[in-house]
Amino acid sequence: MELALVEARAAAARGEVPVGAVVTDGAGAVMSRAGNEVEARRDPSAHAEMLALRQAAATVGDKVLPQATLWVTLEPCAMCAAAASFFRVRRVVFGAYDPKGGAVEHGPRFFAQPTCHHAPETIGGMRESEAAELLRLFFATIRQDP
Repeated sequence: MELALVEARAAAARGEVPVGAVVTDGAGAVMSRAGNEVEARRDPSAHAEMLALRQAAATVGDKVLPQATLWVTLEPCAMCAAAASFFRVRRVVFGAYDPKGGAVEHGPRFFAQPTCHHAPETIGGMRESEAAELLRLFFATIRQDP
């Protein structure tokens, strides 16, 4: 999770919402890492999770990552939860909970739906206070700017 937090801080420094993601293999080795790039790419799908998952799949040369763990600083949204399911990751570990936009423990609870073909193991709240503080500070700064 430390590397995901590093990516989140780097995203904030670039003016992106501070979310970072890392994909590790079954042995815990880093396969990929990314921070949000929505603003830079002008692409609403350029969430940290999407970028990291795509990069990991490209690295292994396959469309599925059955032994992988996705580490992300914020509870994944519906798009990213669906991607984790479609990439068939083994586990999703996230930091801060997202009552408004999250889709794992909140909102649609994507993995709990009967139409979800693959539900990874999920662990929420990993270094939650650090991840939440990054987001709180980022949005507090944004709201102060004229």
